[in-house]
Amino acid sequence: MTDPTVPTGKSRRLSDVVREVKIAAAEREDVVVDMKEADRARLELLAEELVPVFDAVPAEDEQFDFVISSGLQPRLWIDAVAHVQMGPDRRTYRFVRDTRLGRVVMAESGDMMRIADSVTHYIAERMVERQRFLETEQVRPEMYGTPPAEQARTAAPAVRQRPARRAGGDGAAMKRRAARPQAGSLGNSIWWFVLGAIVGAVALFIAFRGVLGPALGSG
Repeated sequence: MTDPTVPTGKSRRLSDVVREVKIAAAEREDVVVDMKEADRARLELLAEELVPVFDAVPAEDEQFDFVISSGLQPRLWIDAVAHVQMGPDRRTYRFVRDTRLGRVVMAESGDMMRIADSVTHYIAERMVERQRFLETEQVRPEMYGTPPAEQARTAAPAVRQRPARRAGGDGAAMKRRAARPQAGSLGNSIWWFVLGAIVGAVALFIAFRGVLGPALGSG
């Protein structure tokens, strides 16, 4: 008869299972860490290849980042919306950009030099876009960066001159408008005088027609 207090080969304690789970989790973490470090190492190689390009960007152009971020998936950031990351196979470089319509893959290849060329072309396009924006920006160079008090003093003479020019133009226009009604009033007076004379003559003729008729007939 078997003693129930003696553990058999199929019996297992909870502590043993917990220990095995911890070992499996540690192994998975080691794999994740190894993959993360491998991704970061490949991105560092790409960054070293792009160092001459990064150094050629003017210091005043602050739209680029050029940094490898830490995290579960390392990324080489080019600017705020574009970065390079490793693909699922951990050997393919993927150059992506975030847009309003979603993430766009601009280049994907296992050839590091090809991705470096794509990143270089992207940086050049962004620099040209920035230069065009600065050239078309409607800002007075002499006023850019000027303190507000000095801007007010500079703009004050122009503000004072505008009312003077408008006042002069309005005065001449008022004189021309005043002259036109005077000429019209004189013409209207003459017209009404002539019309009144004609009406008066007709009225007198009608009034004295009975008196003048016999006299003219007898004559």
